Amino acid sequence: MTTARTAVLAFWVAGMALAQPPLTTIQDVLYKADGTRFNGIAIITWTSFESANTSNIATQSITVKIVDGNLRVQLVSTTDANPASFYSVTYNGDGKVQFQETWNVPPSMTPLRVRDVRGSVTQTNPLEPPSQTPILESDVVGLVNDLSLRPSKGPGFGVGRAAVINANGGIETVSGDPGDCVKVDGTSGPCSGGAGPAFIDSEALGGIVDGGNAVFTTSNAPNPPASLALYRNGILQKVGFDYTLTGSTVTYLTGAIPQPADTLLASYRLGGTPGSQPQFPSAQVICSAAGTATSASAFASLGTCTIPQGVLQSGDRLDIRFDLAHQGTTAGFEFLVLWGATVVVDRSGVAGDVMVAGRGEAGIYGAGTQLRAETWGTLLGIGVGVADASDSIVTPLTVDFQAKMLTTTLETISLRNFSVIRYPAQSNP
Repeated sequence: MTTARTAVLAFWVAGMALAQPPLTTIQDVLYKADGTRFNGIAIITWTSFESANTSNIATQSITVKIVDGNLRVQLVSTTDANPASFYSVTYNGDGKVQFQETWNVPPSMTPLRVRDVRGSVTQTNPLEPPSQTPILESDVVGLVNDLSLRPSKGPGFGVGRAAVINANGGIETVSGDPGDCVKVDGTSGPCSGGAGPAFIDSEALGGIVDGGNAVFTTSNAPNPPASLALYRNGILQKVGFDYTLTGSTVTYLTGAIPQPADTLLASYRLGGTPGSQPQFPSAQVICSAAGTATSASAFASLGTCTIPQGVLQSGDRLDIRFDLAHQGTTAGFEFLVLWGATVVVDRSGVAGDVMVAGRGEAGIYGAGTQLRAETWGTLLGIGVGVADASDSIVTPLTVDFQAKMLTTTLETISLRNFSVIRYPAQSNP
């Protein structure tokens, strides 16, 4: 019994040896012409043949992945096959056939490179698509299911708009005006409720600034209209006095038409509570600067502020402030502040007055101006005064700061700083 079992085992081992032909390893690193490594697959096909150990190799094919240029595959040798046979190798990269070649694989105990087995190469024509069998979507595992999960274009698809998913899972664009809000159900409409207003800041008005054109436009209609803050050369304009607003059209009134080189900027809101007040500061700094100095015994202008034509309106208030400095200890000085041709301040300081400060206010009413002033110095006591001016507020008006030394001397009186600030009227009288 032992002898019989030994014979059967030997016969079985011999059969296994005949059923497993020896394999040759082909191992190499593949590159593209630009020096980068090839990535793709190699499809290796063959027809039936008998290997050197009489194993029957059936017609079949295998697909080998080539990752970062690395190719490794084990194949039965074909140079000693019966009949002589070969392998057809098709390289596929970037979704298309790149080239094909024939391998004649000899028996080898050590790995071979592709050049050791390559028999011939067939290049694909770059001007013509390679001949290949189409791959159906259903042939790719999981592709049909993945495509069914991907949103597709709906009948209302468009570009440059917000997207919404319709009831069938298709992508469509939201319809509505540019300023509308989009709800979670894909519908649109005017923004309301918790949605805050949109702010447009420092937008240049549309229109020709040539001294004759009075009609200009904003890109959108201010909403609410009272939110419009319109600036001409940095000075806030007053609706009803400087201009009127209809929708997005700004019409300047006679006497306030912008002149060449004027800068027109608008800030406003889109949306919000109708009738609410503007959220922009109303005070405008017309002038703020340092002045000059004089040692002359005749009045000299140390600084001026010219208010442009058509800026002042009834109900406006202006704040005027200035600081003087006396350099010296032996001579006195005198200083003036003029509103047009009207004297607002006229006071004299003694030699010991090193510094003088002053402030004044101008209240515009109808066609006139009521003035008041306060001044004081190092030794100069506080002085107050009021005056009424009939200077025109329609034409340009100049606030002039003047001073002189009371005697001929090398000492100086200087205007260190001055400012003129306008507070436009907030409501029509």
